[in-house]
Amino acid sequence: MAPTHLADVLTLGRELYDTSVKPYTSWSLSAIARHLDADASSCWVALDGDALAGFVCGSMGFDQRADWGNLEWIASAPAYQGQGVASHLVQACCATLTAAGATAVVTDVESRNTASASLMRRNGFKESVSVTLFVRDAPDAAV
Repeated sequence: MAPTHLADVLTLGRELYDTSVKPYTSWSLSAIARHLDADASSCWVALDGDALAGFVCGSMGFDQRADWGNLEWIASAPAYQGQGVASHLVQACCATLTAAGATAVVTDVESRNTASASLMRRNGFKESVSVTLFVRDAPDAAV
């Protein structure tokens, strides 16, 4: 991924990602920059001529595990879905992270995103831990 791809990557992400399903994350330039700026970055684009077919953003380090790679963002443009673009991107990201020393590559998939879950299973990922986000609304300030 080169700086010239950022505008198209941001646009595609805004088109496809519903960050309301995971309110602890957001899609922005800083979400991409965090991976691009990492010591071991694994950010790739798939191009069809000049057209962006898809992208992936990952890097080394996941929470307290410096030896794990994190595949955080992946997307295929609608016209390229179902054509293997995302699988090629997953494989490129994982290969780069493994070469950088990752003993595992982790990703998270929202429970209703069955297409992404299937993609990850097809590419060697297995379900490990399920997490439920609990939210406690603040009490009314007017008491």
